[in-house]
Amino acid sequence: MSDAAVFTDVAVELGPRSYVVRVTDGPAGFAPFVAESLRPRWAGKNCRKALFVSDQNVTGRIDAYAQSLRSIDIDSERLILPAGEASKSFACAQAIWDELVEMKADRHVCVIAVGGGVMGDLAGFGAATYARGIPLFMIPTTLLSQVDSSVGGKVGINHPHAKNIIGAFHQPVGVWVDTSTLETLPVRELQCGLAEVVKYGVILDAAFFDELEANSQAILDRSPNALRRIIARSCELKADVVSRDEREETGLRAVLNFGHTIGHAIEAVAGYGGGFQHGEAVSVGMVAESRLAERLGWIGPDVTARLIRLLERFGLPTSAPGLDHQSLINAMGRDKKNRGGKIRFVLPERIGHVVLTDAPTESDILACLDA
Repeated sequence: MSDAAVFTDVAVELGPRSYVVRVTDGPAGFAPFVAESLRPRWAGKNCRKALFVSDQNVTGRIDAYAQSLRSIDIDSERLILPAGEASKSFACAQAIWDELVEMKADRHVCVIAVGGGVMGDLAGFGAATYARGIPLFMIPTTLLSQVDSSVGGKVGINHPHAKNIIGAFHQPVGVWVDTSTLETLPVRELQCGLAEVVKYGVILDAAFFDELEANSQAILDRSPNALRRIIARSCELKADVVSRDEREETGLRAVLNFGHTIGHAIEAVAGYGGGFQHGEAVSVGMVAESRLAERLGWIGPDVTARLIRLLERFGLPTSAPGLDHQSLINAMGRDKKNRGGKIRFVLPERIGHVVLTDAPTESDILACLDA
C-alpha cells in the first residue's frame, strides 16, 4: 500500500495471473506502470503495439495515454465504438477482432480498454478470444467500472435474452484508476457506481457500510480523498474474494452477486440500455433481495430500512414499478448461479454477511416483487 496522497495500490493475488490496481489522480506515472504490469508476462514483455478500445464518451482521454505509451516504445491504434449497453454484442466483438487482424496483431499486442463497464467487458472479451488470449490493460473511467467490472477478470457480451451469458475469465495485466475522470461524470453514472459500493458494505464489511452512511455527503460532493478511499476499499474487498475463488468454483465469489439476480432480470425485462442502468437495477435488486431475507426470517425490517435510506441518500431507485413480474421470474430462471432448475439468491443474514441460497419459493419472490 503506497502513500494515499499520491496513489494507492491494491494487489489482486492470483499466482502467475496476479496484478495491481492503482488508484491515483491524473495520468502521471501511467507509462511506467504499464511497463511494470506487462514485464512479468510472456506475452507482455515484448509488447510494442497496443489497441485502445473505447466509446464516443471518453475519446478525449486517449491522446494523453497514447502519448505516454510512446515513451516506452509502444505504438497504438484506437477503435471507437458506440456508447451504451447495446455495444456488448457479437457485432462489436467482431469489430475488435477485425481491427486486430487489420493490425496484424500477434499475441504480444495489448488491448487497452478505456471507458465504463461496457467497454471493459467488451474489450476484455475481444482480448480473451483473439489468438486464444492476449494481454489486457484496463482504464476504467466510471465509478461503477472502477469498483467492480475492472477487477476480477470477468469479460463478456450479452445475448438478447440474457446478460453476460457469453464470456470468459481473462484477468487484466493491470488496472489504472484515475479518480479525476469522476469530476465530469454525470450524476446518474456516479449514482450507479455507488450502488456497487454499497453492495460491498452489505456483503463483506459492516464497518465500511457505517463509513458510507457517515460520509455520504463528502462522497456526493466528489471529495477526492473520499472517492479514493471508497474505490480502494471496494477494490480490496473484491480482490480478496477473487483471489480465493477466481472462477466461481467454490461459491465464495457468488457473494458479489447480491442484488444481481433480480437486478439482471430487471435489465433484461426493461431492455438493455432501457429505463434502468446496471447500478440502478442492482439497487432495486438489493432492496428486493433484502426483503426476501426478511420473508425467510433471516433479518429484521430494520436492515432493509437502513439499506433503503442509504441508497435513497445516494439518489438511487429502490423499486421498479411497471415491469411484468412473471417475465422477471422467467429472466431469473436464466441466471448463471442457478442449479437444478432452482433460482439462487445471495441474501443477507446481517449487514456484512450474506449467504447463497435457493430457499425462496416463487411465491416468496412474487411477494417481494409486489412489495
